[in-house]
Order: sequence, then structure tokens, then C-alpha cells
Amino acid sequence: MTDEPLGEQRQRIDKWLFFTRLVKSRALAQTLVHHGFVRVNGQVVQQSARLVKVGDRIDLALESGDKSVIVRAPGERRGPFAEAAQLYLDQSQPHEKLTAFERAQRSIKALK
Repeated sequence: MTDEPLGEQRQRIDKWLFFTRLVKSRALAQTLVHHGFVRVNGQVVQQSARLVKVGDRIDLALESGDKSVIVRAPGERRGPFAEAAQLYLDQSQPHEKLTAFERAQRSIKALK
């Protein structure tokens, strides 16, 4: 990416989410950020240009369930899953599957 040390490199949250394959598209990442479904270090982020760095904790409220990850590296491309999984450390708690109603509520909130 650059010649900067890994710990000093920054990347837009929407690009990072897309490169990690946590979301299917960059547009979806931007929508999630805009509607308040993304937290960085405990603070709700509503600008997709927000920069993340190694060590940041990202909490996502996805339709399929909540995810909590720690940034391990910035991404350079949207590669295969094995490559993308190296960009973060999954800290998510095991959870029960969301009901159809709960998934629908998250979808409706994202559309508003």
C-alpha cells in the first residue's frame, strides 16, 4: 500500500469492510456506515471516509448478526476469503441466529 509502517497506515472504513469481505459491496458498506450500523472503538461512525488503523475495534450490526473485529492490516484489494480473513481478528461472541423478524427490522432500519 505505502512505505509507512503497518501501524501507521490508515484506510477508509468502507473500503476496509469491502476488502475484508464482511460486506458484499462498497456501496453496502457506505449504507451501513451512513445509517449508524458501524462503530469504531465504541463510537458510531456515520461518514464512510472515516479512517481506520491497525488495532481499531469495529462493531457491525449486520442483518445476519453482530460482528466485532479488530483491524490487523489495511487491505490492498478484495481477494479470496483466506486473504481477506488475514486483515482482521474476529472477536464476535457466539450468538443465536436472528429470527426472521429481527433480520427484517435491521433491513427496514437500513432503508430509512
